[in-house]
Amino acid sequence: MTDKQSVVIIGGGPAGLTAAWELIKDGGADKYDVTVLEGTREFGGISRTVKHNGNRMDIGGHRFFSKDERIMDWWKTVLPLQGAPSYDDKKLGRDHDMEPGGPDPETEDKVMLKRHRVSRIFWNRHFFDYPISLSPNTLKAMGFKLTMVAGFSYLKSMFHKLPEDNLENFYINRFGRKLYSMFFEGYTEKLWGRHPSQISADWGAQRVKGLSIMGVLKNAFQKLLPKKRSNAEVETSLIEEFWYPKYGPGQLWETVESNCEAAGVKVLTDARVVEVRQTDGAVSSVVYEDSEGNRTELSGDQFISSMPVKDLVNAIDAAGADPEAVDSKPAPADMTEVANGLPYRDFVTVGLLVKHLKLKNTTSIPTLGNPPIVPDCWIYVQDPGYKVGRLQIFNNWSPYLVKDVDDTVWIGLEYFCEEGDSFWNMSEEDVTKFAISELTRMRVINGPDEVIDSHRERVRKAYPAYFDTYEHMDELIEYLDGFGNLYCVGRNGQHRYNNMDHSMATAMEAVGNIKTGKTSKKNVWSVNTEKSYHEEK
Repeated sequence: MTDKQSVVIIGGGPAGLTAAWELIKDGGADKYDVTVLEGTREFGGISRTVKHNGNRMDIGGHRFFSKDERIMDWWKTVLPLQGAPSYDDKKLGRDHDMEPGGPDPETEDKVMLKRHRVSRIFWNRHFFDYPISLSPNTLKAMGFKLTMVAGFSYLKSMFHKLPEDNLENFYINRFGRKLYSMFFEGYTEKLWGRHPSQISADWGAQRVKGLSIMGVLKNAFQKLLPKKRSNAEVETSLIEEFWYPKYGPGQLWETVESNCEAAGVKVLTDARVVEVRQTDGAVSSVVYEDSEGNRTELSGDQFISSMPVKDLVNAIDAAGADPEAVDSKPAPADMTEVANGLPYRDFVTVGLLVKHLKLKNTTSIPTLGNPPIVPDCWIYVQDPGYKVGRLQIFNNWSPYLVKDVDDTVWIGLEYFCEEGDSFWNMSEEDVTKFAISELTRMRVINGPDEVIDSHRERVRKAYPAYFDTYEHMDELIEYLDGFGNLYCVGRNGQHRYNNMDHSMATAMEAVGNIKTGKTSKKNVWSVNTEKSYHEEK
């Protein structure tokens, strides 16, 4: 006989693995029998690292930064902060605040690097600071006339506020109509496939957080002051320094998974949950299917789900239709309608290994390469003349992501689309040709002869979207919370555009509830909703 509680965790991404570790650490194996079911063979979800011919791709780009000190401490416990210069630090003579006694990235793999964030906007073949700043470069690129138009447009927005019942009005209130039309309207439509006037303002409140013209001005002024500010004092969108695992975000989650297994967690891959069974109003078991179609039932006392809400509700419904699940009821018809109407945006990343960039480094920031490459981590392509939404330069995230970091540039082009559409279904050869043609038109590379290697990666349900049936999400939350032993966590588990740290925090809150017996789940759902979470310590 055992008095251990059995906990089944659906999903091996940041939320699921955080929950597993929080349950099992510090002798938790004596109290909890933990099983993680991961539907694929990889860990980290969209925070995984893709390996290709000695080079590594970060899916989406992941800055390791949080205003939640629990999360920062958690990360550096898994991968300690560097205690010596990395390859590019040494070569470029960069000086960081090294962690006393920390590992040397040149000789040890389990290490977190300290990185400087540089991101810019590409618009009308000009580079602008990201987020938009009032620097001389910005004013020069815009020109006097456009600057004046944007300035007066912003002044108008200060005195004439629009009702924030959609994302378009949210942006106009903060930046004015002219800057909105230049830098937000086209890009938002490119990202979501919908005009901002059709999207809930909730998305802007989450992603842009406290950023506004006033926020930009305040940040620019405070940077002139001698006092060094901590990350906690800066708007999230303006953070300029972050941590990054030596081999990309997937390295951290692979390490967490390994730590979990060593501490007693049972981790199953190729285990896709297809049914969620219930008894007397509580979840009693799940049925998972392996890659060969074999099904296995797994019972538990507590269930933590990071699977997409749409799939979770359909799995409840499937159990209700299964004659073997005697007590299970199908999900109410109105709840399946809401769940199946929740939209997502999928995306395709095309990795191109190139000999040179045509772009010149006109900044004062030293970079690797011969000639030196631009220092950007991301380049946001706000220009509606291109389908690509964002470029990543992996050399600048970590020199260890690139096999030959001195003589090649490893770029990722991010394309937003929907699973099954024409772009999603393009052959790898065709999508690579398309990506090369866009980089050539943008004058980032000279042409196809510059490309040495390529890789296409398709990512399903990358971005939970805030339109269609999303307005009924509260009703769906109420229904799912009715299962007292079911906790929805993570980006897809809550259908919320969480950052990685927010996903982890939802898992921590859920585990805290399990450990203390707390029945209300408001704390789990309230992560990444409070304004104070974003803007104040």
